Amino acid sequence: MDKNTITGMLLMGAVIFGFMWLNQPSQEEIARQREAQRVEAEAAKAKATEALTTANVDSLADNEVAALKQTIRAYGSLLGDTVGEKTYNLKNATADLVLRGDKLSGFLTIAGGGVVDVAEALKKDSDNPVLHNRAVAALKSAALDFVRNGNFARYMAGTDTTVSLQNDLLKVDIASRGGAIVKATLKQYTAYNADQVELFDASTNSYSFVLNTNSQRFDTRDFYFTPVVLNDSTVLMQLDLGGGSKWGIKYTLRPDHYDVQMDVLQENMDRIIPTNITNMDFAWSQKMSRHEAGKMFEERNSAIYFKYAGGDVEYLSESSNKDKEMTDRLKWISFKNQFFSSVLIARGSFNGANMHSEVIEKNSPDYENFLKNLEVTSSLDYNSTNANPASFNFFFGPNRYPLLSDYDDMIETDEDLELTKLIPLGWPIFRWINTCIIIPIFDFLGGFIPNYGLVILIMTLIIKLALWPLMHKTYMSQAKMRFLAPDIKAINEKYPGRDNAMTRQQKTMALYSLAGASPFSGCLPMLLQMPFLFAVFSFFPSCIDLRGESFLWVHDLSAPDAIFSWDVHIPFITNYFGNHISLFCLLMTVTNIMYTRITMQSQASNDSMPGMKWMMYLMPIMFLVFFNNYAAGLSYYYFLSLLFTIMQNYGYRRLVSEDKMRAQMAENAKKPKKKSGFMARMEEMQRQQRAMLEEQNRRKNNGKGRQ
Repeated sequence: MDKNTITGMLLMGAVIFGFMWLNQPSQEEIARQREAQRVEAEAAKAKATEALTTANVDSLADNEVAALKQTIRAYGSLLGDTVGEKTYNLKNATADLVLRGDKLSGFLTIAGGGVVDVAEALKKDSDNPVLHNRAVAALKSAALDFVRNGNFARYMAGTDTTVSLQNDLLKVDIASRGGAIVKATLKQYTAYNADQVELFDASTNSYSFVLNTNSQRFDTRDFYFTPVVLNDSTVLMQLDLGGGSKWGIKYTLRPDHYDVQMDVLQENMDRIIPTNITNMDFAWSQKMSRHEAGKMFEERNSAIYFKYAGGDVEYLSESSNKDKEMTDRLKWISFKNQFFSSVLIARGSFNGANMHSEVIEKNSPDYENFLKNLEVTSSLDYNSTNANPASFNFFFGPNRYPLLSDYDDMIETDEDLELTKLIPLGWPIFRWINTCIIIPIFDFLGGFIPNYGLVILIMTLIIKLALWPLMHKTYMSQAKMRFLAPDIKAINEKYPGRDNAMTRQQKTMALYSLAGASPFSGCLPMLLQMPFLFAVFSFFPSCIDLRGESFLWVHDLSAPDAIFSWDVHIPFITNYFGNHISLFCLLMTVTNIMYTRITMQSQASNDSMPGMKWMMYLMPIMFLVFFNNYAAGLSYYYFLSLLFTIMQNYGYRRLVSEDKMRAQMAENAKKPKKKSGFMARMEEMQRQQRAMLEEQNRRKNNGKGRQ
């Protein structure tokens, strides 16, 4: 392709582009086109309506009407018997049908809204085809619905009432529609915007049992149950299906506990459900409510948790939308919040499950008051001849470790439920520290100390004292390093440059050996505390005992202690740092900088790595950004821990005398000293490196000589 061809193609492209640009429609033309499209769409809609109006009139065949009447007689409620004419009634959400003798009457709710007489659907001709066809469609739909629900059809309409069970800790409301718990209230806990924590209500939580046959499908949420109050703590939601067949759900609230026992009960159900039906489906959905002022952490610690039967506890992603399908049997399923959980525990097991978790987006109208949409569908073993085909325990309560740990002893279970796994306490080693050390100390102190700020203070002291024997030697070594700093500097000045690196290192290590010091002494005290620091990092944000507890200026030790806030959204900063400044986090940062400075002063200066000094000071600033949104109790603990560490450093400075140390060094120099394995290996490495350098220098000199 030559130059002229390329030029010609470019010119042609420019002409075409210019033509398209000059002929593009104006905004007025675009508006006219859109208006024309709208008018065309309305005309098409009007034409469709006209076609429906002039279309053939639909109607019910005689056999369809006869089948509907037979259905009403079979499943409807008998209202009366006058002169041999029995009157039956059968209704659902869209139809209220009455059959007196052989005459069918009643009302229908039609598509598009409005109520019409059943007579409109029974007409063979009508002067309003649109209304007539909608009435016919509504009557056919109702007939299909009644047939599909069979013996349960009579309970498809009714009055929705609630029955309450309560003790000093928990109140549950059970609705007649669906026979399910529709509201759970924790009476001794408060939400950020309410006097009590309401885990869910009828608009945010729903569960049901579903029985399927070859031709019918019975979903309990479609039916209106009859409440039968057995005693103050027990209620039976029952469906009397006639002929001695009954199906119901019994609820028993245990006194002084967050547990509701749920039993599925039935009698003579083999008349309705074939014995070859071996599974009963279960569906549970919840729009998880928000209870804390700090939404970020509550959302981050909310998810669907579940336990495999005889296996481990797992959970769906807490930070993103997630779907999971499993065929393994499950022991329990939980909709778990940061501090509260709804847990359904099967006496037997769930036959696998399909789970869905969806984070509510910021542009959703539900964002401010809710966290996630959670859904679970599963199935259970079923036998229509079994009087008690399924039993469960519902736990509606706080995520308190002692409470969840003792739950196994309270209910009948064939395995360790491991409900304490609902509390995120970190990796196994950190979880072990939390469960065996931190939580027992915390609960013991909290039993007789009324303020949890003081509990954290004393717990920090106890942990520091417990670690003191392990840290004593490192603190002494660190103090010695401070005295050796001038000597190390003198060695560096005496043996400068790369050629003297091996000699400089040998002299330095010999000095450390004489003084009994370690160059890593500044890191070891912090490393020894690391497992505890990581353990409490998981413990404090999930400790419900700190929730709502005040200390000094802090109103809630489980939330950030903001002393200054702003409403303006600042990109990046608001997402990570938040829209406030936490005072305990600020104090922790200042203390961390002080500790870094003290540690670096005790180390010999290293001019070859000047950037490391600034990196050490940068870390506390990074912690400020990271911990600003965390619980005030956590920042308070880290602040105290660093403060006590600084105090220990200064204490050991007074204990270690420079004169005594140098006298000890002189005494050590006189004695033959057996080298440790580490020092022996270090000297051997230095010897090999020195020999390698000498060999390189020899070859270099020989090369110059030949030239």
